[in-house]
Amino acid sequence: MFKQITIIAPGLLGGSLGMAVKKRKISRRVVVWARRIENAQAAVRRKAADRYEVDLSDAVKGSDLVVLCCPVEAMSSLARQFRDSLGRDTIVTDVGSVKYDVVTQVSHMIGKHAAFIGSHPMAGSDRSGLGAASAGLFKDSVCLVTPTSGVSRAKLHKLIRFWQAVGCRIATLSPSEHDEAVARISHLPHLVSAALVTLAGKKGSALFDYTGPGFRDMTRLAGGPQEMWSEICMSNHAEIRRAMDELIEELEALRRAAANKSAVEIRAYLRRARNLRQELKLRS
Repeated sequence: MFKQITIIAPGLLGGSLGMAVKKRKISRRVVVWARRIENAQAAVRRKAADRYEVDLSDAVKGSDLVVLCCPVEAMSSLARQFRDSLGRDTIVTDVGSVKYDVVTQVSHMIGKHAAFIGSHPMAGSDRSGLGAASAGLFKDSVCLVTPTSGVSRAKLHKLIRFWQAVGCRIATLSPSEHDEAVARISHLPHLVSAALVTLAGKKGSALFDYTGPGFRDMTRLAGGPQEMWSEICMSNHAEIRRAMDELIEELEALRRAAANKSAVEIRAYLRRARNLRQELKLRS
């Protein structure tokens, strides 16, 4: 499908992507670049890449697909460094979980050098780094692709086929629709998980001796890397705030029902939630 793919920053997602590409023979070559040379060397050893480059411009030269797997806040500055080495037919994409700012900034930075199309594979782990990477990470996950009006249909379809080739199901959204959606299905759940474990911890760590699988499942997300998640919260703060306000309204409705000892209201609320959860299971 591709002659050469460059992966910038081979951590959990970048490393897994390289492994999947090589395992499924999606590209003739996979090149990686990392700020720390030992990380790039490790990617080659773990068969997430065929070779590494120390220079960023050399890493993207000759690639028909470049995937930014670095932190969201670094994407536009890295794009500025390598844009002059991009080919006219090159597609640049990313794996970031915030889209509006990324698409706006990176598209502006690349300009007419190449096409930038945002991507967000909804895959991950409570572990981080190349050591947790796996060729099967993207299997059966959803990848949200966020094209803008200026993107050619041919390049969009080629990128969609790429994500399908590594195992993803595809949905397309505008960058702003993406940020609104993931604030409610990804970003807010992580913060709620952190709030639940923090609340329990205020009673003393001995309380954790009594927890069952339900509490552990609900708080698993709190084990994610705080640097990445604090960055996500800053990047998508407006939509996360709106989602939090909506959650508070839901909790207030439950609190009123509990205060009124209204078993009917609570049962009705839980029934609706159970039915929605069943629908989610059917789609999984």
